[in-house]
Amino acid sequence: MAGIGDANDEGRREGLCGGRVVIVTGAGRGLGRAHALAFAAEGAKVVVNDLGVGLDGAGVSVSPAQRVVDEIVAAGGDAVAHGGDIATPEGAASLVAAAVETFGRLDTLVNNAGFLRDRMLVNLDEGDWDAVVRVHLKGHFLMLKHAAAYWRAEAKAGREVTARVINTSSGAGLLGSVGQGNYAAAKAGILGLTLVAAAEMERYGVQVNAIAPAARTRMTEQTFAGAMAAPGGGEFDAMAPDNVSPLVVWLGSAASAGVTGRVFETEAGRITVMEGWRTGPTADKGARWAPAEAGEAVRKLLADAEAPLPVYGAR
Repeated sequence: MAGIGDANDEGRREGLCGGRVVIVTGAGRGLGRAHALAFAAEGAKVVVNDLGVGLDGAGVSVSPAQRVVDEIVAAGGDAVAHGGDIATPEGAASLVAAAVETFGRLDTLVNNAGFLRDRMLVNLDEGDWDAVVRVHLKGHFLMLKHAAAYWRAEAKAGREVTARVINTSSGAGLLGSVGQGNYAAAKAGILGLTLVAAAEMERYGVQVNAIAPAARTRMTEQTFAGAMAAPGGGEFDAMAPDNVSPLVVWLGSAASAGVTGRVFETEAGRITVMEGWRTGPTADKGARWAPAEAGEAVRKLLADAEAPLPVYGAR
């Protein structure tokens, strides 16, 4: 955060996101906190949203969001806390309103909020399914809906819009993950939602992309515990959430012009463009297949196709 309030270095103080207003959901801890601090370090005014719930979504406290705001303000930045539930229409609408009413505009939305309730499918009850899909997928949808309505109105009023949305998926959404059927389904849904939003909102000056990050957070602290050797010597904390934020900040800035409808996997010092579903080997009989014929054709097609990557946790 050094340099945010340095009056002798105006260029650095403004940074890549100088003048932009950014919402980050789930920003009280982990990846969201890292994103909020990184945006502030690049000159953005940040609305820090966090419901303050536990790892499983239970409990409510605004204090995590306020602590991040206090960090940003102490370093010379501008930020405000919001403790609303973004998976409700009222909470999502109030978050967009908080940005506009406090800072006069909204430029970037980072959808990050989420939690886990992991179970194998045979043990996964409907409540755990609904809760995880609600916060991840519905939360993304409602925030997109209300932010997009604001940007569309701005564009129709003749004001220039240079808006950015960064959605948060996961490797579980890309490949699946054993014991996380609810989470994997929600994260896969976010990928589809990203593609639709990018296509629909481009005419209004809005770019929408998604990331699939791997980092140490409350949800993954047992999986990603250690550091690794850095190329120049010493230790590089490969799983620190801060490693993901530079890509998010760039995608959320005006510098990312022309990049939309894409998915990026990011971990440690690595960024990968994910290429998604593409048409593979095809057989066309030109008429209806008999079942046995269809099976024979499929066997031949699979022999020519690339094998899928394994589901996380599969043996």
